[in-house]
This record gives sequence, structure tokens and C-alpha cells, in this order.
Amino acid sequence: MKNEGRPVLSDETQYWEERYRVADTPWNKGEGSPALVDFLASHPDLPRGAVAIPGCGFGHDVRLWAQAGFNAVGYDLAPSAVQACRRSTPAGLTATFEQGNFLIDAPPSPFDWVFEHTLYCAIQREARDSYAEAAARWLKPGGQLLAVHYLLPPDNPDGPPFGCTREEILARFGSRFELQSDWRPRSWPNREGLEHCFWWRRK
Repeated sequence: MKNEGRPVLSDETQYWEERYRVADTPWNKGEGSPALVDFLASHPDLPRGAVAIPGCGFGHDVRLWAQAGFNAVGYDLAPSAVQACRRSTPAGLTATFEQGNFLIDAPPSPFDWVFEHTLYCAIQREARDSYAEAAARWLKPGGQLLAVHYLLPPDNPDGPPFGCTREEILARFGSRFELQSDWRPRSWPNREGLEHCFWWRRK
């Protein structure tokens, strides 16, 4: 899908709302990211706290964080996505959902964690520096960013998703964050070998 006619840093709410309104959401697998499932299972002693999940879609990953004992807040541009998240989230989970623009908005208060699952690749290339700035802005000093990136050839002409490489991620985030680890995670069958996890700590 070409990005002709789409804004870059301005609010893209209308574009994404239309995608949800007509059910054009091929990224939705009906469950949380396998990479996140495995990360939480293999790190049971992580310090709990507040985690922001921008671009949360239908909220599957938000609920995973909440089930693991975190205070999880999902954000999405599309009102329909936020409404769907609220309808499908059981009472009693520490999971809430808000409409907002992660790239532009100030956080209600700094978070201990930010988690994103293939949000970066949905952002146009011209806005990617703003993404890195936003991730730092939303985190407390020493806060942690866990990201599952979808790696595609950098010259991929159409999107979303837009192409990016491991080298690009390291260069863009390295000035603001200290890399703790990166690895190739378990993925859905149609994404095997294309997703890559990065675990950062804000400097």
C-alpha cells in the first residue's frame, strides 16, 4: 500500500481509523506477540511498573503485560481500535486504553517500560527520528524499551510496513539508549526470520 497523500508528523488518525473501520487489519493475529510471550515467560523477575504500548491495535500485547503483573496502558490513533480493546478486555486486569499520538503527545507521566510490536515499521521514514525522540520522552531515566521490529529491505517502496534494518535501528536509537540485548524471536509462521527484538535502557 503506497503512502501517497498521507501526512508524516501530523495526525494520521483518519488513515488508521479507516483501516479499522473496514477491517483492513492483516497485522491482527488474534493473540499477543510470540516474542512478548516468550520474553515475559523467561524473565519472571522483571521489576514491575507502568508500561506504555503505543500502536496497540486490538490490545493483545497490553493484556499480556497486565496478566504478567504490570500496569499496562495501550495507545492507538484509531478510535475504533481503542473501543475494540475496551470491549474485549476482562474486568480486573490492570489494562487501560487511550486514544493518542505517541509521536507527538506528552505522556501523562513517564513510564517504566515502553513496548512496541512492529509500530516502527508502520511509521513513514521521515518520522522515524521523532519515534526515537518519543520513546525517550515517554520513559523515565533508566526506563526500558522492548521493541519487536519487522525487518524488510530498506528500499521497500510501499508501506506500511516500510523497510528497515538492524543497522538502522542501532544507529537511530544508540544515542539515547543503551542496548541490553537483541535477538531473533519466535514469530508467527509468515514472519519467521523477519522479526527482531531489541531490549534497550534509556540513558
